[in-house]
Formats: sequence, structure tokens, C-alpha cells
Amino acid sequence: MDAMAPRMRTQPLLAALLTSALAVVGAQAQANEADQLALGKKLFTQAATPACAICHTLQDAGSQGAVGPVLDEIKPDAARVANALRNGLGNMPPYKASLSEEQIQALARYVSKASGGAQ
Repeated sequence: MDAMAPRMRTQPLLAALLTSALAVVGAQAQANEADQLALGKKLFTQAATPACAICHTLQDAGSQGAVGPVLDEIKPDAARVANALRNGLGNMPPYKASLSEEQIQALARYVSKASGGAQ
């Protein structure tokens, strides 16, 4: 029983360290997601060429495009948006030559989240 005593004393310390580490990782993940969503919004409203906001309506972005579908109504998931960005869809041009994969993912995540699409 005495051999187990040191192990029993270290368990609360390990639990506290693990909890602290998980909190840091969680905060960092939230910051990364916030940065990704901010980049996605910037790409949607102005940085992509042509800007998505020219054609698409998305309330969060304050856009009222009249050509493409209303994203707040179709609520696309991120995979659907990323596919459309890479390959184009209907009148929408492909963006794979002008946006990096990181930008495509940020834009897709933003549109999905802002429109209420599946995550």
C-alpha cells in the first residue's frame, strides 16, 4: 500500500496539468477558428477575385448579390462550398488558380458557418 502512495499523490497534479494543457489547446483552437473565419469573410467580401459578395447574398457579409444562389437559404456545408470554389459551378468560375487551399478552406468554413450550414 505504501508503494502506491506516491502515485496517488501525483494523480491530482497530473489531472491539473492535463486540464491546463487542454484549456490552452482549446483557447488556441478558438483563436485559430476566429482567424480562419475572419479570413473567409474578407475573401468573401473583397479579397477573392471576383468577390463572392458580388453574386451571392449572405446576411452576415452584408451582401445582396443577384446572380448566384442566396447562401442563407441553401445553407451549404463547407465541403460543398470548397468543391464549388475549386471547380466552379454553373456561372461561378473556379478559384483554384487564384486562391490557395488554405484560403479555399477558410472561405468554405466561413460561408458554411455564416449561412447556418452543416459543419
